[in-house]
Amino acid sequence: MSQASVRRKPNDQPALLDTELEHLPPELRWREWMGRVEAVIFSASEPVTRSVLARVVGKNCNIELIIDDIRVELAGRPYELVSVAGGWQHRTKKVFGDVIRSAFGSAGQEAKELSQAEALVLMCIAYFQPITRGELSSFFGKEVSRDLIGVLRAQDLIASGPRSPQPGAPYTYVTTKNFLSQFGLDTLRQLPDFEALEDAGLLSKEKLLAGDIPAGLASADGDDEQEIDAAVVEDQSEAGRSIPRG
Repeated sequence: MSQASVRRKPNDQPALLDTELEHLPPELRWREWMGRVEAVIFSASEPVTRSVLARVVGKNCNIELIIDDIRVELAGRPYELVSVAGGWQHRTKKVFGDVIRSAFGSAGQEAKELSQAEALVLMCIAYFQPITRGELSSFFGKEVSRDLIGVLRAQDLIASGPRSPQPGAPYTYVTTKNFLSQFGLDTLRQLPDFEALEDAGLLSKEKLLAGDIPAGLASADGDDEQEIDAAVVEDQSEAGRSIPRG
């Protein structure tokens, strides 16, 4: 057995990390916490939650203020620190979308573009979850196929939710954390005009099931649908791309 394997066994626990740093003056302590937080976020392939960041800083450290100070330092950089999917992640700024596409082409796309039908079904699931396939079919006046649902599941944009209380107890569908991450959302409350549309009664699950379907959803070839789909695809494929890790 080599000396290296003796020194580090697979089940060895990492050394305890000094998170309080009481031996440092306040200014240096804060700078060290900032470095730790940014290092953890930068090294992660997914948004990092508060509970994870709390492991590397002192118990009285204000993580929001740490994040704010990191964002100030990144102001002139081509990437930024964003709140997404219940955590924080480094992402390139939207203005550099054309640059990234020119450099990588289609290889730079992290997920395939959604078709019009897929984008609209995903939009309905996002707004009205948990929702069954039968309810989705009622919205559009035609069956939403299992294959279409399978495409959204394969991209980890939706997942199975709780069973519906309807006869037969069909499965419902809900969006995932990856959905939030792909579209640069921290929570579902950040969906475009979610509260305003709901308060105005323009998006109501009960209305849609009763057959009161907005024109943009009822037509498979309408201009409104194309407009919605273009916005969804642009947000997914161009904006807020996460930084590749070395």
